[in-house]
Amino acid sequence: MGFSNCTILSNARVLDTLDGRILQHLGWNVPNEEIIHIPEHWLTFPDVDKSLHFMLGIVYFFFFAAAMIGNGMVLWIFCSAKSLRTASNMFVVNLAFCDFIMMLKAPIFLYNTFHSGFAMGYLGCQIFASMGALSGIGAGMTNACIAYDRYSTITRPFDGKISKIKAFVMIVIVWVYTVPWTIFPLTEIWGKFVPEGFLTTCSFDYLTRTFNNRVFVGTIFTFSYVFPMMLIIYFYSQIVSKVFSHEKALREQAKKMNVESLRANQQNSESAELRIAKAAITVCFLFVASWTPYAVLALIGAFGDQSLLTPGVSMIPACTCKLVACIDPYIYAISHPKYRQELQKRLPWLGVNESSDTQSTATEATAQQSATA
Repeated sequence: MGFSNCTILSNARVLDTLDGRILQHLGWNVPNEEIIHIPEHWLTFPDVDKSLHFMLGIVYFFFFAAAMIGNGMVLWIFCSAKSLRTASNMFVVNLAFCDFIMMLKAPIFLYNTFHSGFAMGYLGCQIFASMGALSGIGAGMTNACIAYDRYSTITRPFDGKISKIKAFVMIVIVWVYTVPWTIFPLTEIWGKFVPEGFLTTCSFDYLTRTFNNRVFVGTIFTFSYVFPMMLIIYFYSQIVSKVFSHEKALREQAKKMNVESLRANQQNSESAELRIAKAAITVCFLFVASWTPYAVLALIGAFGDQSLLTPGVSMIPACTCKLVACIDPYIYAISHPKYRQELQKRLPWLGVNESSDTQSTATEATAQQSATA
């Protein structure tokens, strides 16, 4: 694995003294047959206090509960309600599925955390990292599809509506695009999955300074982060430009007609459009914000000063990328009118109050706006 056993074992088992107290290094409690899978970089750091493990475990438990409930409800309602079976909502379901998988691996982390380290071993690490790669890259590309759907709908309201077949093909492409980035490191054809930080989480190896591994890190950074982010930014910048020009044209026309607004009878449609557009933009912004720390971490590990990557620092992006999986479903619950109607109908005890005459999709609202413009 690129390390000598004697070097790893000496780093992992060494005991230092600090003010008369014994200081153990990370990996001190890992069996000999498992420690060879841990990058030597982490084994040089002092062991983490149990209180930090327990604190992270509590945080992850709440992440896990929020994501399971939120994404589970999205999958249940969007798949079972006929009124929500639209092409656009197929992307919503796929995103919820990705977020569901992202947090479904939390029990592995919790087991490692409450056993203070690499308790699930190599197999648990590979499962954890594989689920993270599938769900993370899949969510990024799904967000790009959502951005394209909104872009197509708003910029071409009459012929830009995506059909269910096209949406299905796009989702298949997303998974065909995503799977190789999991298979390559899982089989160690290119790159590999290794423990990181407190040795309770796993990700692809961004620490090994071989030419092959650096190329892998640069490539996966480009195709799993830069590419979807550029698509998201492009599509939403085009949407903003289109909306601004459209609003300007409406204001000029209203001025010529000596009226305050041409939208007096479209208040509900505009409200639905605004709410759904805000939800889509917010979800995509959260993706960029949550995965940027991990991207920076990987670049520093492969090309920068590795001394900056302490176990504590590495756990920050590990938490931010999980947080978005918890927030996404609640954004849709708040902003999607027909989703709220279904919640009101099926789970009245939640206290959701949504009028039944509100438009539910960005396509419907945009088409009505454009038809009257």
